[in-house]
Formats: sequence, structure tokens, C-alpha cells
Amino acid sequence: MSIFLDSELTASERTEDARFRVIPVPLERTVSYGSGTAKGPAAIIEASNELERITGHAEPCVEGIFTEQPLDCAGPLPEVMERLAQRTEAAVRAGRVPVTLGGEHSLSYGAVMGVARAVNQPIGIVQIDAHADLRNAYQGETHSHASVMHLLAEEGIRLAQFGVRAFSTEEAKSRLKNHVFHVDAEELVTGNIHAVDLPSDFPELVYVSFDVDGLDPSQMPATGTPVPGGLGYYQALRLVEHALQHRKCVGFDVVELAPDGNAAWDFTAAQIVYRLMAAC
Repeated sequence: MSIFLDSELTASERTEDARFRVIPVPLERTVSYGSGTAKGPAAIIEASNELERITGHAEPCVEGIFTEQPLDCAGPLPEVMERLAQRTEAAVRAGRVPVTLGGEHSLSYGAVMGVARAVNQPIGIVQIDAHADLRNAYQGETHSHASVMHLLAEEGIRLAQFGVRAFSTEEAKSRLKNHVFHVDAEELVTGNIHAVDLPSDFPELVYVSFDVDGLDPSQMPATGTPVPGGLGYYQALRLVEHALQHRKCVGFDVVELAPDGNAAWDFTAAQIVYRLMAAC
């Protein structure tokens, strides 16, 4: 089995007692443009072996990283979501931080719902994304990557979106209905903004959902729907890091990498995963 950061971890840092539990989810079912997300988790894990132990000023691997077997993504999507929810719920109940590697963004529903069951407290999602993902359904599928945040908002989970630059009228209405906090890409990029305070009533427990298409295509073209005008690498990470100040990260996912043969993009996604571990 492939292991995240395998080349760097000591024997004691890779046990089931590790703080971080990596859950590969090679899901590709509702992609609507470019394909390849099923290969994302394996590409991230392979690239992770080229990472250094220190990221920024932190060394998150000293707290341990355990890589689970890839999730079985066969069968109806609700069943896939429940299998994933059971994984993330078990991780949180054991005092671990689930790190879900995608795969398409629809998987966030299962990952978040498992975390929500485990903590039994209000949680909020900090979302880095080019898209709002707030459609009621897309191409007839309610568990679509384009409707995942709508499903979670309907469950009463608060959303804070950063970097969005492509959304529909339906999604604009959903933002109002569900009181979605958002600062979109044009404002962030043209204003060179790296820190945004969350609303004072935003939940203390935070789940981070990082869609790699939130980055500008010049820094991450290996994704199904690259949209111009995106966030910079450090900008996106610092927005997340600032949002997590004085709050607790209860899990995160990195999704929508569609490997295209250029290892630079796989490495970028792996570095994002490791940097988010440092932020938790």
C-alpha cells in the first residue's frame, strides 16, 4: 500500500496512533468537463515522497501520519458517502484528524457528515474553490461535485467560501438563503488580500475543503475545470491559516486534482496537504 510521506516517516510516526489519518478516495463519478480525478489520491501520495519534513515553520509529521486503505468507490453514491462518513467519524472519535484525498469534490459530503456525527457540535466549512458548488443538483445528480455545498448547507452547516469566480444565478440565491459568508476571487486577487476574518458567530470547529481549482491555472492547471483569475498558492494557504486562528480544525480534504503527467502539479497538491496538516 502507498503511504503519504513514506520516505520521511519514522516507524513511530506511521502507526495507527498518528494524529493525521489519510483517507484516499479515488472517486470520479460526476465530473462535467475534464476527467482524471480518480487518479488524484495516488498521485498526491506518490508526490508526497519528495516532500521535506518541514513546511513553513512546522514539522507536522512528528505528530504522526497514518495512511488508510483507499475507500471502495463502487456502488450508488449515497453508499459511497456513508462508507466515507464511517471512516471520518471513526477517525475523529479516536481523537485523530481525517485527511481525505480526492477524487472529485462530491466526496466532501460524506467526509463532513462523518465528522459532524463524531463531534456532535456545530461545525463550519472553510472552502477554497473556483466554484460555489451550491446547485440543487447537476445533470440530475444531487450528490454532484457541483451541489456538494448545497447538500451540506441544507444540513445546517455554515459555509465560508474564498476564491469563487464561477457560479450560477441559482447558486447566488442559495448563498443568500443559507447565509454563506464569501469573499470571491476578484476581490481577493486584485486587492492582494491574504487574511479575512470569519464572522464572530462562525463555529469554533472548522472543516477545510480545498479544491485545487481554487488556485489560478498558472499554478494548478491539472484539474477538471480550471478557471482564470484564481488565488495564488501562498494566498490560498494563508487565507485558510488565518481562518483557523482561534478555532479548531476537525478535518480537511484536498480534491479535484486530475493528474496530467506533469509531476509539478501532483507535488503542489501534496505540499498543500502537508501545509494544511501544519495549520491544524
